[in-house]
Amino acid sequence: MKAINPDKAEDRRPKAEPLSFDSPLAPCPSSLAYTPAELMVSAAAGEIQDGDVVFVGMRLPLLAFIVAKKIHAPKAIGLFENGVFREIPATGPIVTMGDPPNIHRATLCCDMMTIMGFLQRGLVDVGFIGGAEVDRYGNLNTSRISVAKGFVSLPGSGGGGDIASLSQKFLIMMPHERRRFVEKVGFRTSPGYGLGCLWRKDQGLIRGGPSAIITTLGILRFHPETKEAVLSQIHPGVSVDQVREETGWSLKISSDMTITPPPTDRQLSIIREYDPKGFWTR
Repeated sequence: MKAINPDKAEDRRPKAEPLSFDSPLAPCPSSLAYTPAELMVSAAAGEIQDGDVVFVGMRLPLLAFIVAKKIHAPKAIGLFENGVFREIPATGPIVTMGDPPNIHRATLCCDMMTIMGFLQRGLVDVGFIGGAEVDRYGNLNTSRISVAKGFVSLPGSGGGGDIASLSQKFLIMMPHERRRFVEKVGFRTSPGYGLGCLWRKDQGLIRGGPSAIITTLGILRFHPETKEAVLSQIHPGVSVDQVREETGWSLKISSDMTITPPPTDRQLSIIREYDPKGFWTR
């Protein structure tokens, strides 16, 4: 497998409608035909390009990979931390990467170290991770949270540190809440851009870094020089003030911010086929 060169790959992300800053956001229906999680899945699927090797992860990325495979990225390859290597979508509804439909007809079922080896060799184009906390430079905390009487232990890296360090780029998916979007993470489990600018290069991290943070309110991307997260897309019906209120730092807004395209009927059909009870998306 050869990693895709992102500079040469066709941009297959859905084209968003530009916002006009001469007037308030256009009104949205009060009752949407999709949930915030389904919108996140749609947006995440658009970040996967045909031929990408994808370290899929858990929860919403499971669905995003399937949507991309079925619509615009049929040659994308899915790697799963439990040792599964897939070239076709799962054969039925799934809740976890270990569910039988994700094992059935897999190209390869092997050990975890073999799958992690794809990361080490630089063959993973895009990885998905989340966390309890994220900061303005895309650093993630899944280790511990400080509280009044000490700290609360969290599950730890679970492969997140490897994905953040070794993939060509990675995408963060998490609910947009002030307690999660903090000025500085309490523990840097998975490195984003560290302290900004050339931090990754200075640490010897020769690949990637976070490409976007896909949230329940919008999409943040990273300034090419400072590496600070900037609000680049806002979801329908969400205001800039609402995003700022749920962000624990002074969030910068892109000068060409756009509205996130809603999921298409086909995307929603696929999402609901593979998550029929809304385990992840309701």
